[in-house]
Amino acid sequence: MAIPQSFIQELLARVDVVEVVGRYVQLKKGGANFMGLCPFHGEKSPSFSVSPAKQFFHCFGCGKNGNAIGFLMEHAGMTFVEAVKDLAQNIGMQVPEDDASPQDRARAAEQRQKQATLTDVLEKAGEAYRKHLRNSPKAIEYFKGRGLSGQIAKDFGLGYAPEGWRSLASVFPDYQDPLLAESGLVIVNQEDGEEEKRYDRFRDRVMFPIRNVKGECIGFGGRVLFEGTPKYLNSPETPVFSKGRELYGLFEARNALRDAGYVLVTEGYMDVVALAQLGFPNAVATLGTACTTDHVQKLFRFTDNVVFSFDGDGAGRRAARKALDGALPYATDVRSVKFLFLPAEHDPDSYIREFGKEAFAHCVTEAMPLSRFLIEVAREGCDLHTAEGRAHMASNAKPLWMALPDGALKRQLLSEIAELADLGNHELQDLWMPAPAVAPARSGEFKKASKFKPREPYAPKTYKRGTRLIPQGRADHAARVLLSHMDLWEDLSTEDHNLLCELAPPHGPLFVWLDQQHHEHGHQAWGSLREGLREHESEDLALRVMASAFTPLLDDEGKPMPESLTPEQQRKEAGLELRGILNKILFESLDAQMKEAIAEAAADPTAMQRYKALFERRKQLGLIPQKLVESHD
Repeated sequence: MAIPQSFIQELLARVDVVEVVGRYVQLKKGGANFMGLCPFHGEKSPSFSVSPAKQFFHCFGCGKNGNAIGFLMEHAGMTFVEAVKDLAQNIGMQVPEDDASPQDRARAAEQRQKQATLTDVLEKAGEAYRKHLRNSPKAIEYFKGRGLSGQIAKDFGLGYAPEGWRSLASVFPDYQDPLLAESGLVIVNQEDGEEEKRYDRFRDRVMFPIRNVKGECIGFGGRVLFEGTPKYLNSPETPVFSKGRELYGLFEARNALRDAGYVLVTEGYMDVVALAQLGFPNAVATLGTACTTDHVQKLFRFTDNVVFSFDGDGAGRRAARKALDGALPYATDVRSVKFLFLPAEHDPDSYIREFGKEAFAHCVTEAMPLSRFLIEVAREGCDLHTAEGRAHMASNAKPLWMALPDGALKRQLLSEIAELADLGNHELQDLWMPAPAVAPARSGEFKKASKFKPREPYAPKTYKRGTRLIPQGRADHAARVLLSHMDLWEDLSTEDHNLLCELAPPHGPLFVWLDQQHHEHGHQAWGSLREGLREHESEDLALRVMASAFTPLLDDEGKPMPESLTPEQQRKEAGLELRGILNKILFESLDAQMKEAIAEAAADPTAMQRYKALFERRKQLGLIPQKLVESHD
């Protein structure tokens, strides 16, 4: 889905980042900004600042920063599109789609309405299951027998689906409503020539509501109380629920993941709930399916450290193997993926109850790194004492290694695999990634094809104007002021605009982009500008210079000083600051041009006229010492 950039700018101009962040973080006014405890790392003293003027948040402790969209992506785990839709819905804006036909947009709107309706139906069923739990002694006894408290049951919304084929008929006025079947709550059977039969999917089971990252109920898992098959029963695939993308307990664990610093991926609902009861609220579970790349990608929105916990039996090893495949594409150098194998007779719940919380935490710390597990998988069944076994191991390792993203980890593993295969690094790399064959040279062209080197692909330059070099610190300073106070752009002269836009990259292209943004969208806060800069060539520069814009002034005790200036006073101070920078840049520019004119005076009669014009310009700007003015006069 392509969302027009103009819509993103308008959205960020209309939402209030203080209100958005305030839904999740308790904020207090502190000078011109709002302060609170950072939701991204544990802290006791507030270092998390939200600026209503810049429409931006920044933590001085962990460095996290961004706009309203970025906050929802970082804190709530939403995708970019989900965050945009969430903000737009809250202020009554309709998200447009660039490349969609009216028919496609109508279908998308209908689909969104259907999803909202299905979620309402599932929420209503969940409420009924919770009421049934309060009136079911055997279900309550089951949960108590598993060591769960009433608070944990409340936190996870646990419930009970009573016996009987049509108990939901007492919950929904129209049991024939197609939404009950579409949501997976009711099964519809109709054989040839027979009347349609409808009945509840979940009967005499304890119920685990499955929630998305926004906390909406999208499905259920049900477990039999005693004997029966299947032991676990999930909702079917629906417009709001996909087993390959959702994780049980992620909504409940989202804050605990940041506190603990890692996520623990287990095999079942009860593992997640029991771990939360026993002091590990940072656990999630796949929903009766193997761990997929979608699961891993979603987890890495919340944390950079993932620990897969599986039983040590054959089934657990097979599940871990699937998880390895899902994790490999996302195993970058700054992320950690580990595999915890418990003894075959234990699951996390039983292990903690027998050996204690500290023992389990130690097991997590000592879990097997992805690199080691990859090697174990590759060498399984291979006799490394024989050439055939080593070759087989290398063959097994190739698809695993190729799935890794480029980086130091991938290079280190190449060395380790090469050593086990009794090959050199380059030999193994040539074996796995042979150089493209070169066509034989025709007579009279290249005599030795092996020395032929293909030309580098041509990469056209996208910006050719900026060539003027000035001290980087001044250009950074000007960029920081204008990105913080974009409205100052209209106070500048055409000469000022040209001066900035003709700077060498990356500064020149940034000011060209800023000029375009001002022309098309008017004044924008830094939060909006940051969103528009995504994938722009000057994005890294803008983020770097703006990082220092949030550095607070400190008092004698090293504490941030309150910002006492009003927004109007801040703008005035920034304008004076910018004028001083531009004067220095302009002086250096005129000075360079004057020196160039002097050097050319002998060969070019017009050079002295150009020099005098430049001198007069410097004189007008008051950038020439009085003694020098008198000597020229």
